[in-house]
Amino acid sequence: MARNENPEKEKAPVNGQAEAAPEETRTASPAVKRGPTVAKRSARKEARKAEDPEEKIETAISTTERYIIENGRTLLTVLAALVLLSGIVIAYKYMYIPNRAEKAGAAMYVAEQHFAEDSYDYALNGDGFNAGFLEVIDKYGSTPQGNIANHYAGISYLKLGDLDRAAEYLSKYKATKGVPNEMINAQNYGLQGDIHVQKGEYEKAADLYSKAVAAGNNSLTAPYYLKKLATVYDKLGRSGDALKALERILDEYPMSIEGRDVEKFIGAEEQKQ
Repeated sequence: MARNENPEKEKAPVNGQAEAAPEETRTASPAVKRGPTVAKRSARKEARKAEDPEEKIETAISTTERYIIENGRTLLTVLAALVLLSGIVIAYKYMYIPNRAEKAGAAMYVAEQHFAEDSYDYALNGDGFNAGFLEVIDKYGSTPQGNIANHYAGISYLKLGDLDRAAEYLSKYKATKGVPNEMINAQNYGLQGDIHVQKGEYEKAADLYSKAVAAGNNSLTAPYYLKKLATVYDKLGRSGDALKALERILDEYPMSIEGRDVEKFIGAEEQKQ
């Protein structure tokens, strides 16, 4: 029997079936069919992760940890600077300021004695051995004692007849809170008003007397400056405003010194209406 010389021909299918087979295999490939399904499952898994609060927390923590690791040196520098700043603020508030206030109080003591004795030049400039108000202001102006020294200096200059310097130092005084300070605040505004009255500047005086009334709502200073305010309004030809100021004394402070005879001033103003 003769041997087939071409073995490949023996394996070749008849009628082109060998060429059709690969096409059928590609059509039935499971990878193509499963691709969209795997993608959908993966998308749903990622969506569940995004909605999972624990997953979000873990992600946030890992992000924070990574930031700390990457910026650790900078964060430590900033933290050290904040600690140092806090220490400086605490030391300034609880050590430096009280120490300066104590020194200012000691320096003020003799100057206040001179002031009480009407020795206004010594009170302002010192007596050669002890500081005066001006030195206290220069060295300790930021302390409460330095602030009140401005008020005392203004009064001293006023007593010495120097209206400009009196106004300068009185205006440097900053009103302070608290009932004990109300009278000083009111007096400060009132004295500035007095200076403007002496200069014939009645509008400015009226404004300052109004502030004096508001600064000390009590039976000592308020009626006193209400009466001065009425006098200034009268000089400005504002009789109606003067009458209101006098009537306020009668209504709110009838037992005050100014309230005792305020009715006659009210009558005089009513005559001008």
